[in-house]
Amino acid sequence: MAKEFNVTGICLPKLHYMVPLEGRLEQISRLVKKGDYFVINRGRQYGKTTLLRGLKDYLKKEYLVISMDFQAFEEAKFENSVVFSKAFSQYFIQLAGSMRPNPDNRLQRLFLDWKGAMQDEKGSFSLFELFFYLREFCALAPRPVVLMIDEVDSASNNQVFLDFLAQMRRQYLERDETVTFQSVILAGVYDIRNLKQKIRSENHHKTNSPWNIAAPFEVDLNFSAEDISKMLAEYEGDYRTGMDLSDVSREIFDYTSGYPYLVSELCRLIDEKVAGTPEYHDRTAAWTRQGILAALRMLLLEKNMLFDSLAHKLEDYPELQDMIFSLLFTGKTIAYSQMNPAIDLAMMFGFVKRDNARVVIANRIFETVLYNMYLSNEELKGSALYRSSLQDKNQFLVGGHLNMRLVLEKFVEHFTELYSDCEDRFIEDTGRRYFLLYLRPIINGTGNYYIEARTRDLRRTDVIVDYNGEQFVVELKIWHGEEYHQRGEAQLLGYLEDYHLKKGYMISFNFNKKKQTGVFERWINGRLLLEAVV
Repeated sequence: MAKEFNVTGICLPKLHYMVPLEGRLEQISRLVKKGDYFVINRGRQYGKTTLLRGLKDYLKKEYLVISMDFQAFEEAKFENSVVFSKAFSQYFIQLAGSMRPNPDNRLQRLFLDWKGAMQDEKGSFSLFELFFYLREFCALAPRPVVLMIDEVDSASNNQVFLDFLAQMRRQYLERDETVTFQSVILAGVYDIRNLKQKIRSENHHKTNSPWNIAAPFEVDLNFSAEDISKMLAEYEGDYRTGMDLSDVSREIFDYTSGYPYLVSELCRLIDEKVAGTPEYHDRTAAWTRQGILAALRMLLLEKNMLFDSLAHKLEDYPELQDMIFSLLFTGKTIAYSQMNPAIDLAMMFGFVKRDNARVVIANRIFETVLYNMYLSNEELKGSALYRSSLQDKNQFLVGGHLNMRLVLEKFVEHFTELYSDCEDRFIEDTGRRYFLLYLRPIINGTGNYYIEARTRDLRRTDVIVDYNGEQFVVELKIWHGEEYHQRGEAQLLGYLEDYHLKKGYMISFNFNKKKQTGVFERWINGRLLLEAVV
């Protein structure tokens, strides 16, 4: 059976193309060897379950690994500590008892005694009894025991789970006096330190975490361009497409920043949806920069669990929504602070990342998805600029090509009519929002735009528009005098060189009453600059 790129469930090396995990598993195994208890918390579809499966195999020669998944527990199992303790015990015994060979009869007797205690109707089998038997198991086990629990989010809004963690913490603190787990690893989206975000009601907020014993987990789970290249090298060995592994891997990384689901889904779309189309008739044609852009357009139009999760989190946490809006539209620089609840949430959910001491959107795909989300709200509210674009849209497309000059001309016309009284409060990101609001219905379905796209030398531009394989670089600036304007032109020329383009576009928002509006041409160093002045 041929391998494939997998975006649902666990990735298996025999069935799926995968980024090598060995380096990360080695880093995690060092924490286990030290006896650390820790949490692997990352955003949705970050490959946590696949990582745990790989870690279990990696550790099994040296440790006895019990790997649990709290999704196996329905909500009723968290009704109270007795119900939970019995359900946990049954699950644990089933996993531990299935491991062979197990020549020690003492373990079998322990399991029988354990089951008997659970069935004794006269007694109360609760967390105290559960941890008594867990300690006994660790003492009798042939190797140090590592406990892994995936999807702890399934339980983290239950008081009984907090009590369970408190017992686990007590055992950890007493490990010098009694045998217990070598290491405990919890995995989920919510960091256990942030349980207060999930356990909250109108009258009561939980703020103290019973998991303050957790060691920092600093293993980078994002894929690097080199990781992606290694995965694609295996694919290339199977199909001999002739792709440039370095360029393709770097291009995929530039859009995804290594977010595991986004990497795998882009690769899957190229392989399964782009290759074989009239424009990309085979895999050789598909595994190119243009093929990646085609897959990217498909991805941004998808309704998938990851994008749905982003939308739902914004609905659930207004403070998060406000912060993301500020990052996208106000031009505000947000300094990273681990004490800021909104930043903490955004980092935990994978919306943002740290860029030195600043908070930035995690990757270019998320940035575009979030822009689309916010702009859609304005469209639904009936923005006058959006309505104007809908009326104009057909005249901009000729023979499958986008007439960007005409787009700018009509944008100047409508913007001047609608917003000519904007002055001091107007900032560059406001201009970007207006331009994208006008642009979206024109390119929707066939083209796309990317915000603050990093070029190879890490300089930044404002908007890259991709339509039917053609790219348009659009620099947006507010008029602050001729010297500032010339710097903007020089910056745009640099972008054109980076993208190997002969024509570039600039939109200057000029609130000088004596300005002359319109679209003007300038040839500079053999490149044509079209400047729209509004």
